[in-house]
Amino acid sequence: MKEEDKETGLYADLKKIKDELKTASTSHQNAQNKLNGQLSQKATDRKLGIKYSAERFGDQNYSKLKLANDIKTVLKENFKAITNEKQAELDKLLTEKTNAPIPSLSKTNLQFSSFSEQAQKLMEKEIGASDKIEELVKDAVLNRWVKEGRNLHKEKRKICAFCNNKIGDTRWSELDKHFDKESELLENSIDGLIKRIEEEKKSILSAFNPNKDLYYSKFHSELNTLSENYKTESEKYNTALDVLNKQLKKRKDNLINPQAFQHPGNFEKELTAIWDELGKNRTDSNAFTSLLSSEQSKAKNLLRLRDVYDFIGIIQYSNELKTIKDLEEKAENVRTNKTEISDKIDGKTDLIEAKKRLLKDESTGADKVNEYLNDFFGHNFLSLKAVEFQEEGDTRKQFRFEITRDGKKAYHLSEGECGLIAFCYFMGRLEDVETKDTKPIIWIDDPISSLDGNHIFFVYSLINAEIIAQNNFEQLFISTHSLEFLKYLKRLSGKFLNHNSNLQEYSKDYFIINRLGKISSIELMPKYLKEYVTEFNYLFHQIYNCSSIDVIDDTNHTVFYNFGNNARKFLEIFLYYKYPDSSSQMDKMVKFFGEEKIPAILTNRINNEYSHLSGGFERGAAPIEVPEMKSAAELILKRIELTDEDQYESLLKSIGEL
Repeated sequence: MKEEDKETGLYADLKKIKDELKTASTSHQNAQNKLNGQLSQKATDRKLGIKYSAERFGDQNYSKLKLANDIKTVLKENFKAITNEKQAELDKLLTEKTNAPIPSLSKTNLQFSSFSEQAQKLMEKEIGASDKIEELVKDAVLNRWVKEGRNLHKEKRKICAFCNNKIGDTRWSELDKHFDKESELLENSIDGLIKRIEEEKKSILSAFNPNKDLYYSKFHSELNTLSENYKTESEKYNTALDVLNKQLKKRKDNLINPQAFQHPGNFEKELTAIWDELGKNRTDSNAFTSLLSSEQSKAKNLLRLRDVYDFIGIIQYSNELKTIKDLEEKAENVRTNKTEISDKIDGKTDLIEAKKRLLKDESTGADKVNEYLNDFFGHNFLSLKAVEFQEEGDTRKQFRFEITRDGKKAYHLSEGECGLIAFCYFMGRLEDVETKDTKPIIWIDDPISSLDGNHIFFVYSLINAEIIAQNNFEQLFISTHSLEFLKYLKRLSGKFLNHNSNLQEYSKDYFIINRLGKISSIELMPKYLKEYVTEFNYLFHQIYNCSSIDVIDDTNHTVFYNFGNNARKFLEIFLYYKYPDSSSQMDKMVKFFGEEKIPAILTNRINNEYSHLSGGFERGAAPIEVPEMKSAAELILKRIELTDEDQYESLLKSIGEL
């Protein structure tokens, strides 16, 4: 049962599945709308949208479509979002303005190699062993103590401050020989080298101090790294210098005895490399000035992709897509089930309707076809007969059509007969219960194919009487290849009641299908086909135009240019029907124009010379003789009017001049 709220069977199933489909579609649409809203907000919202953060993300025309493309990019396996540190660095880069050129730093002249070489010489230098106090030579500590005591007493005291004994001249002589000039020179050299090493240490620590404010932020990280590396390597360098000092002090404490020199590590190369890298960074930063704009554009792109990457993580974009897809599949499955149930209902409904149609009296339709065949086409020997039959095992009444000729089943119908019966059957269908009073849109495709001239007129008459006159259509389309049938179709006219209950003329138009290669186009029908009943009428109009023009200009020169061809073709057609014998065209023209030969010869000249260029190149190169053309056109019209005034008036009416 189909009645609302009382559905049973398939209708009950259909109602249930519709409710399920509504729920599933709503869930799917809500999920899709939710995601679309999030995407739209991210792309174009005035507070949160990327579009309104162009100073950071670089696109004032950002849209939801561009966001979709960015999402595709960040979802690729090879995509790697920038780190937080890189993000902060790029944000800082966007705030930067063009910097002034960075001056070069004075690189410290490292002297470690020179110090090491001098220290080795001082450590290994030997002092003369003669006149040395053996006891002091063997005891470096005692030697240092005596040396300090000597410096404290010499030329100051005669009595030893330690033992309170007198220091004799002999003792002073022994001490002066022990602590001789050579020892003093060695000690002074050691002190001088130690001092220079200490100064080197101080200069090394303070030498590397680049001003980061002069550099673009892009290079700050590298500068920090270089500073850290320099600090590490300079400490190693100073430690090596301390090793030199330690050995020098050891020799100073024991000037008499040479010492073995130990080579510490040399870190000049590492420090020099850091200075070189700093110089490269300075050059790169200065060069970066010309690249700042493009680098900022790249930074904005990277920042935008990072922002999109974070966004799809926050909204769980992939999970949302999966949810939407699952809901869509669920809705589609329900929709498929609904379609299956609807198809079952439609199938059963169609079957019921088909059975109902079989119960109709099909002989009425056959009688209508026979009426058209007899009344309009005079085919009383051809008819359509409704034959009753039953399927095996089926008691219901059914009909099929059978074509008969002179009361017998017809075989070997011609193509024209098949088309004629099919057209009559189509016209009969317009009167059946399913079509009548529905005002259908009717398309009739070339109904006169393979028919002779008489049948063409009858097809036109049937269309005019049963469709146009009966106002039995909403729109009517008729296609044809036949110019003769087109001639009749131009006569179709009628009126209908419009929405104001007033009679109104049918509007109609003409189109032509032009084919170029494999491509066809529908275009408005050219004027020469639409407005003239035949080519004969068109040619007459051109001759009339030529006779009516007094001044030739750019708008009408083609009338004179084509006059030769138009006049020749018109006279050939006109004189053939006026004098349908085997006489020559010239003889017919003489008869038509009268015994006076001048008009006939003049017209023949224009027809031949201007139509066929008789006379060769010089005739084609000569200007058009307008007076001759106009005179010939007037002569032709005058003779037609004199010989047959009725025909002349009819021709004028056909071109709208009367």
